[in-house]
Formats: sequence, C-alpha cells, structure tokens
Amino acid sequence: MPQRNHSTERHQVMKINKRVILPIPLDEYKQLISDSKRFREKLDDMIASHPELFPECITGGYVLHDILPASTKMPEVRFRRIKLKEKDAEGNNIILTIASSDVIPYMRGLTDEVEKALFLRRFGVPFWALAHVFGRDENYWYRLVGSLGRYSIVGTTIKDKEKLPEHLLADEKHTGLNGEKVYIATTVGEDCVLGASLALNADEETLTTAYGVFQAETKPLQADYQPKTVNTDGWAATQKAWRNLFPMIVIIHCFLHAFLKIRNRTKRFKELYPQIVQQVWAIYHAETPDLFRQRATDFWTWSQQHLTGDALAAVQKLYAKTDLFLLAFDFPDAYRTSNMIDRHMEPMARWVASTRFFHGHWAAAELQIRAWAILHNFGPYSPRARRQQEASSPAHKLNGFVYHENWLHNLLISTSCAGMTPLHRIRQN
Repeated sequence: MPQRNHSTERHQVMKINKRVILPIPLDEYKQLISDSKRFREKLDDMIASHPELFPECITGGYVLHDILPASTKMPEVRFRRIKLKEKDAEGNNIILTIASSDVIPYMRGLTDEVEKALFLRRFGVPFWALAHVFGRDENYWYRLVGSLGRYSIVGTTIKDKEKLPEHLLADEKHTGLNGEKVYIATTVGEDCVLGASLALNADEETLTTAYGVFQAETKPLQADYQPKTVNTDGWAATQKAWRNLFPMIVIIHCFLHAFLKIRNRTKRFKELYPQIVQQVWAIYHAETPDLFRQRATDFWTWSQQHLTGDALAAVQKLYAKTDLFLLAFDFPDAYRTSNMIDRHMEPMARWVASTRFFHGHWAAAELQIRAWAILHNFGPYSPRARRQQEASSPAHKLNGFVYHENWLHNLLISTSCAGMTPLHRIRQN
C-alpha cells in the first residue's frame, strides 16, 4: 500500500481573531440582541471595563452592523456584529462579531458541554476516549482542539503589553513527525508557554523561523518589543536564532546543563562525588562576580589534581564558560537555569508521548502543539498546588486577573481580537 504524502510545507497557521467574546450569559445575550439600545449600553460598559478585548480603534466609535443569520448547527443562537468607524491600514471596514463565552466559536457547541473534555485533553487523553465518554466522534474533538491553535499564543495569554517578559527561556523538545525527528521550539516567560512551533531541523535558519513565530506574535502588543535576556542550553543554533531575532538580547547560558554534564561524568568517583557537587553549587551560589570567578578557578585547580578523562573535560568546559556565566550578574532577574522551562516541557513531553508523537501534515501538528500551549496556560492548577492559593492558572498568575471563574470561558474571552491592533491603555486591576 503506497505511503500517504504528508505535506511538510510551513506556513502561518495563526489567524487574526475578529471575534469579541464577552462574559455575557447566553440567556442575557438573547434578550440584548433584540434591543439595540440595551445592547449598545452593555457593549459600552464592556469597552470601558475591558478595553484590552477590543482593538484600539474602538475608541473612534462604532455602529451596530447586523445580526448574523441562524446557524444550522445551533439555530437558536444568533450574534450581533458591529462596524468600527475607523478603517484598517488598507482602508477596509473592520467588522467584529460580538459573542457570548457560553458558545464555542463557529457554533461547535456550548462551552460548558465541552469544558471537561478539553480539560482532560490537556493531559493527553486520546480523542477516541473523549468520544467514548462525552459523545460525538474522534474527528470532532480533534478539530475542536486544533482550532485553538489558530489563536495567537502571546496575544491570548498576555493582555497588557507591560506584562511582556523581559527575561525568557528557550529550548527544543525532540519529538517525531511521521517517523522523522523534529523539534518543538519552545519559549517560556513569566511561568507561561509563550511559543511552541514545530521545526523540521535544528539548524540556525529553521530555528530562527520557528522561534520567529513568538516574535511575530509580540508585535501587535508592542511593535518594538526587545527582551533583555534568554536562557538557553549550549546549542549554538538556538543562540544564533535568538540573536537573529533580537540582536540586542543577552544569552544566559544554563548553569544546570553544565552541572548535569559534570554529574554524569563524575559519578564513578564515588568518594569524591559529594565534594564535586558541593563545589559546583557553591560556584552557582556565589554572591558576587569576583567570588564566582574565584570559586570556579579553585574548582578547576582541585579537579586537575583529582579527576581525569571525560570528567576533567566536563569541569574544564564549565571553567571555560566562566565569563559567559558571569553575564547573569548584570541581570539579577534573568533565569540562570532552565528549571522553569523544564517544568513546562515535562507535561509537554507526556502529552506528545501520549499521542504517539505527530502524524500527518506539518500544519496539523503545528495546530495541535499550539493548542496544547494555550490549554496549558489557561488550565487550572491542581487544588493541592501551593500556587493555586494565589492564582487559578499560569495566565491568571501572569495577568493578575481573570474574566470568568471557569477556565475555558476565561480562555475563550482572552482570545478576543488576539493579534489585532495593539492597545496602549494599561488595564487597571
């Protein structure tokens, strides 16, 4: 049987969302839609209280445009559209659909009916299992999840340009697409996954394109966004990719990766191993650059007297990077280790493994991994997690507020106008 030809063509899968989803119960929305005056009053209240859900040019005014015809999927639900008085850069009218968060976009169903299934999908429950428990079929759940990948990860997660992180972490998750090795270029900042894009190779050009998706999604929030630092491992192509995208960025080398190499190559020195570990972490915890350099020099001198072979080579490599590690002292808030990105890539790894990696077209795989990132950012913390006492999800922790007590409603509302004209108002919490 001939093998199916799966396209590996890369293109932008994120689409600008011209839908405004508001925390208005569907029953209330149905009453408002038939009363233009009340609808406008409600909408004006929402614009005043949640300006970040609308494009900036909403301040120029709008008119009620029309009421969409009934859908065959949900004939009892109809939404209003508005037309902004200002036009886009090409001179075209900007028409926005005003929707209730009770309804999944494109009339795929009611939010409360699919919420539990999407909650489980975040942990990698297969589509056939979702269909078995919640009804419908596998394709329905597959397409529903994939549709979330069309939203901007950055624009959906971050609702205020002041929240764009100054310090980032980046790494690639090794995975597979149709049996071939591929890489998920992952960007993390402020405890949220802000970028996840599938790269077919791990060279500089391909990784620049993959990480460039994150850069492109920051522009609607802040056109001249420039992070100060990014923490990476020692892969040269990753570091070159970030310098290509952000020429002024400072690369912070991950100290943890240096320790792991030393750990793996010195375990055979059983009597010396505790002392080796103690010295490595003493270097890391040095309070000043001079003390850091002194402890690194002392450790290298000691290692030359007690270690040999690849163990000594690992210590030499750490010592040779002393000046690179010292850059972190210029940025006290930068990430010196990859711990934060590792915490996010662990559930990503479990999710990818549960799906038996990726199959089919590149675009389909891209949509799924982007959907996972958004579900991960908005999915609730475990009730036993200490972080749950302060925030309900990573997105809540970053923004400091939620639009709705239900996580999926909050996610859908946050997609409003994601990727459109930036807002310059700062939300008052």
